[in-house]
Amino acid sequence: MKAVVLEQQGSLEGLKYVPDFPDPVVKQGHVVIRVKAASFNYHDVFTVRGMPGIKVPLPMIIGLDMAGEIIEIGPGVDGWQIGNRVLVNPLNLERGLMGEMMHGGLAEKCLVAQHQLIRIPDGVTYEDAASLPVAYGTAHRMLITHKTVKPGDQVLVLGASGGVGTGCVILAKMLGATVIACASSADKLKRLKELGADEVINYKEVDFSRWAVEKYGKPQRRSYEGGVDVLINFTGGDTWQPSLRCVKRGGKILVCGATAGYDPKEDLRYIWSFELQIIGSNSFYDDNLQALMQFIEQGRMKPVVDKVLPLDRAVEGLRMIENREVFGKIVVTP
Repeated sequence: MKAVVLEQQGSLEGLKYVPDFPDPVVKQGHVVIRVKAASFNYHDVFTVRGMPGIKVPLPMIIGLDMAGEIIEIGPGVDGWQIGNRVLVNPLNLERGLMGEMMHGGLAEKCLVAQHQLIRIPDGVTYEDAASLPVAYGTAHRMLITHKTVKPGDQVLVLGASGGVGTGCVILAKMLGATVIACASSADKLKRLKELGADEVINYKEVDFSRWAVEKYGKPQRRSYEGGVDVLINFTGGDTWQPSLRCVKRGGKILVCGATAGYDPKEDLRYIWSFELQIIGSNSFYDDNLQALMQFIEQGRMKPVVDKVLPLDRAVEGLRMIENREVFGKIVVTP
């Protein structure tokens, strides 16, 4: 089968399109799916670069998120038939993440454990389903499962143009919030407005922290009233300390990642003085993905897909993710 294979970690140069990779062999408790669509996440960039403490067995077909059609069924698999349309939860409970500890979705076929299968409703495309797990599933758990956003809240989203970011914008608007979306270019800001953002900030030109306090409260915050109700920060790095300064008293900072650095400079004075709530959200579960597919089927939301690429151009797509040139998701159709 054709596949995109990580042969050596360090950079995208170690990622190769392989036209004759061995097909997966079905086994007990597993099925083989024909991958109809897969989508990239920034986690794939980390897998290619290498992460401290995580040893990826090479060669490895990367790709966490995938959707497809069952073409083979192994012994011990119940309730599934050949031809069923399935979304794959990328967490294998025994071995870890797809595309990291076991072969992932950037291939024509993939071996998947039965417990990872989620049925795709008729009204949901493979491309939309494959866009969901890591990005939209995380956003759904962070905003809806944890009940962190209520109608009327001012919600500021950093990195709003990526997969998780666009998911947060869509879901926060569904929850009745006023959404302030931060991105790095005029084109991205325009598209965020079209997506439903109420306010947009180019964080390369404007200090988002100062802007939020001036817009939503007194600049010096002596009354403790200034700032936004909720700030979503999955970038970390040098955005962390400014984030602390623009959330109002009793407000929330939601964290589900750290793409710009996990060990930022801290200032505990803001946390106690303003009684801030720092709420972590890790991953997602089947119920998050099922709820999102229901939203799509009901016409309440649609994942934002920047480009759909063939498998032999997948490395180009991941390079766009790495360089932050993407609005929403990049989907690959093997």
